[in-house]
Amino acid sequence: MLMRRWGLCFLVLGLRAAGPGLVVSQDRLASEAGAQVLAEGGNAVDAAVATAFALAVTHPSAGNLGGGGFLLARQAGGQADFFDFREKAPRAASAGMFQPGGVYSAAVHHESYLAVGVPGTVAGLHAAWKARGHLPWRRLVEPAVHLARGGFVLTPSLAASLEKVLPLMAPHAASLAQFSAGGRPYRAGEVLRQPALARTLARIEAEGPAGFYRGATARRLTRDLKAHGGLVTLRDLAEYRCVVRRPLTGTYRGFEVLAAPPPSSGGVVLLEMLNILEGYDLAGQGASDPRTVHASAEAMRRAYADRARFLGDPDFNADLPVDRLIGKDHARALRAGIAPDRASRSDPARFPWPHESDETTHLSVVDRAGNAVSLTYTLEDSYGLKRVVPGCGFLLNNEMGDFNAGAGLTDATGLVGTAPNLVQPGKRMLSSMAPTILVKDGRVFMVTGSPGGRTIPNTVLWTILGVVDFGLGAQAAVDAPRYHHPWLPDALRYEQGRLPEALGAALRAMGHTLEAEASQGCAEVILADDQGRLAGGADGRWGDSAAVFEP
Repeated sequence: MLMRRWGLCFLVLGLRAAGPGLVVSQDRLASEAGAQVLAEGGNAVDAAVATAFALAVTHPSAGNLGGGGFLLARQAGGQADFFDFREKAPRAASAGMFQPGGVYSAAVHHESYLAVGVPGTVAGLHAAWKARGHLPWRRLVEPAVHLARGGFVLTPSLAASLEKVLPLMAPHAASLAQFSAGGRPYRAGEVLRQPALARTLARIEAEGPAGFYRGATARRLTRDLKAHGGLVTLRDLAEYRCVVRRPLTGTYRGFEVLAAPPPSSGGVVLLEMLNILEGYDLAGQGASDPRTVHASAEAMRRAYADRARFLGDPDFNADLPVDRLIGKDHARALRAGIAPDRASRSDPARFPWPHESDETTHLSVVDRAGNAVSLTYTLEDSYGLKRVVPGCGFLLNNEMGDFNAGAGLTDATGLVGTAPNLVQPGKRMLSSMAPTILVKDGRVFMVTGSPGGRTIPNTVLWTILGVVDFGLGAQAAVDAPRYHHPWLPDALRYEQGRLPEALGAALRAMGHTLEAEASQGCAEVILADDQGRLAGGADGRWGDSAAVFEP
């Protein structure tokens, strides 16, 4: 096991003496891998890369080689870069591909091999390392190789997750072989070994992206896709590139906010909501005051409506009104339309919200020098398409499902046909991922992010409000109740058992429709105080989350 092999001294939530770096992710072994990289002189990007590769082994529902995402990196000196490794539509994709015979098919859109986009994770992690890394590439992939080859002990959470998904994997021989004990669900305490994944990781370790996008891995991947009607070709793989973009920047109550630009919608939605809420005395009201939750819900409603109407891949939509949407003037105009004691109504005739899976994963890193990384990546649905590539050991994504259903299909059921996010060859699908960094007096103050599909910007919002407005520490901000309004369906969602009766009654009296959900997101937060001491918040909503200090 990694812990015994490297002798880590790990977690411990709360403050430690200034100096050691900190990694927070949805799996302890992955966090340990990143923390050990910091201990060996690696920086925040090195640790993030090592953690992400380890998550591809130990958190297979969202950690991945076959998916994509975003990495926001800020240097201690102030330079910030946004590495966009979102999946792309293959060259053979078309706007009508989810409408066989002219009729929209949700199964084709989300559950077929046509839903597989060109993977970006390996290219993105390598691009970030090449630009900002310090340790050798092989050192960063090596922990994942060992975890896949030697195996690791299944936690109760992961064993339960694998048992739940096993019926969906059962028809696929490679998936069943990798994630079951001869067809029987694995039990907590048993060891999961993934030799095929280890061989794929070893090729990436030795060859970099060429070990994934070319050669044996690429041939096996495209052969499997072609056999089942998928569109990704060897040319699509060879042509994939990570794009380095400028992060969005905004301010909230004196803090600089670095956020995700399109094709992620997360940063636009987050900054728009923060700008609206800046006009309210949230600290004076308190987190559980009906006025606070009402104002937050109305801010969410408006930002999510703008998201659906305007946003898509900037490389295919030159006129995205991002600067206007994240501007203070736009926020003032939206705030003016919010009644202080009455819920607005969402109009289902305009820009409904599309399906977006909750299954993503996030990690946050700050190193001893003050460099920071916020990284979110995904396969789309939990375990993606549920299909393991034979001989390669990694799961296919179904990210094409994040494109709009088709031109003209906007209706009240949730289909969306607006132009900015329609399928085009080479286009990146819109996302809600929202890796975020807050800066105070020129130094990193907070690193935050979460999985959760369309709930992500609102989960990140509540971690920021918890720290900035309500004075909570990292763990308390992560543990606090969360609320989510997606614009459509027109309902304010709360976490089951976490809505005080009086607050619920007051919100209903304002006209809000309330709906319970089991939980929302899985935030991974780091805070830095004025002396550079770090505090980690690991979200207990996912049982294996852990914050691990550099030993």
